[in-house]
Amino acid sequence: MSESESIRKQYHSYLRLERGLSPNSVEAYEQDLDKLFAYCERMGIAADKATFEDLQGFVYEEFGDGANSRTQSRILSGVRSFYRFLLYHNLREDDPSELLESPRKEQHLPEVLSLEEVNRLVEAVDLSSAEGHRNRAMLEMLYGSGLRVSELTGLRLSDIYREESYLLVRGKGSKQRLVPISPEADKWFGYWLEDRSHLDVKPEAKDIAFLNRYGRQLTRAMVFTIIKRLAEKAGIHKVISPHTLRHSFATHLLQNGADLRVIQQLLGHEKITTTEIYTHLDIQDLRDAIMQYHPANRAK
Repeated sequence: MSESESIRKQYHSYLRLERGLSPNSVEAYEQDLDKLFAYCERMGIAADKATFEDLQGFVYEEFGDGANSRTQSRILSGVRSFYRFLLYHNLREDDPSELLESPRKEQHLPEVLSLEEVNRLVEAVDLSSAEGHRNRAMLEMLYGSGLRVSELTGLRLSDIYREESYLLVRGKGSKQRLVPISPEADKWFGYWLEDRSHLDVKPEAKDIAFLNRYGRQLTRAMVFTIIKRLAEKAGIHKVISPHTLRHSFATHLLQNGADLRVIQQLLGHEKITTTEIYTHLDIQDLRDAIMQYHPANRAK
């Protein structure tokens, strides 16, 4: 058995036994590694002895035809895994893949509702139903305060300061932030509190704001289902979720002149770069407006 074959066999065992990957994952890693070994063989070098410059050459050759970022990321992940294996098992003293640059992820802009669609969504709530006031209050808070669905379902009565018109929101990583509650959201939440007072609330849910008909904490899955059904009823054909209302909240603020830093604070984003996606949404809206309404484009 050649040295190359021996290393490949050891790597196979490492993936299967030490990392505990499934047979399909092991096969995927090894197929990507085949590309590297084939390149190194053409270049007359041993893959386990390759330098950073060798790997750069591999990357330029492999991705020169414009492979998408997901494919590039997958192959580079396999390459890095192989050199980490060599390093950890003392088969070489450095990791030449360490400085390989990952491709930029393709940016998928989130779906956003127009103001007219938001209005249709909230008006689709059947206020005569037992859950009507609750559902309307939830929509108003998701859109009016930009809450994540987990923040909504975890919202406590003791975190709602109605007199001050603020919510204490417990976000990712147990971080807390104060978010204004709109008069409209507060109005519908007041109606829901009246309905809530007639429920048989379970002891563990006494301080939970939004409950199901059995007096238990509402689940994220149920909020998704409620919004999906309301969207269908409202004739909204976009694929939406509770997060769509959060995206719409941020986008509409930006379109109406709100400062990006303010939106960052309201959304609870740790980095401003996360919030900057909404500037792309705004620019896309401008582009769509030009394409639709500019005379030169209308003529075409």
